[in-house]
Amino acid sequence: MAFLDKNYWTYRYSSGKTGWDIGFASPPLVQYLDQIENKEIQVLIPGAGSGYEAAYAWQSGFCGLHVLDFSKEPLERFQALDLGFPPEQIHHQNFFDHSGSYDLILEQTFFCALDPALREDYAVKMKELLKPGGKIVGVWFDREFDFDGPPFGGKMEEYIALFRKYFEIKVSEPCYNSIPERLGSEVFMIMENSKV
Repeated sequence: MAFLDKNYWTYRYSSGKTGWDIGFASPPLVQYLDQIENKEIQVLIPGAGSGYEAAYAWQSGFCGLHVLDFSKEPLERFQALDLGFPPEQIHHQNFFDHSGSYDLILEQTFFCALDPALREDYAVKMKELLKPGGKIVGVWFDREFDFDGPPFGGKMEEYIALFRKYFEIKVSEPCYNSIPERLGSEVFMIMENSKV
């Protein structure tokens, strides 16, 4: 889907057509971050958007945090928060062109924004970016949509079938602490890069 390019996402942000943007850090990711004691780990948030999770993680002491987005507009909004965030840890690029080595990658409405034809490529790239023992943690939609995406939906069974080829799935369960509007339609997953 060629239309899902950086111009498309910049238009969505500049015109306020950001239905995925809940206006604050996602509760499941906040709760997960709060359990991590080692704040020195390298963390990536791809498709970071307005960066609510990034702001929360940064203010919680995660110094090795990196944010990435295809569109410059949300990254500029994030920088405007003036959190003292290192500019070299802000990446304006295509996720598939990014290089790095991370202990943790947070997933929040990035997977569902991608053309479903790229889901296998997403899994391969995630594995490439994760250190051995590194984890992907986040929420995925556990529902189909009755319109052409994005967002693009899916089911937990599909995700398990895809990701178990690349990762050890530690947790895959209905998300109990979704925001009210998404309760019952999200799955929380933790996957570890333990396979060679």
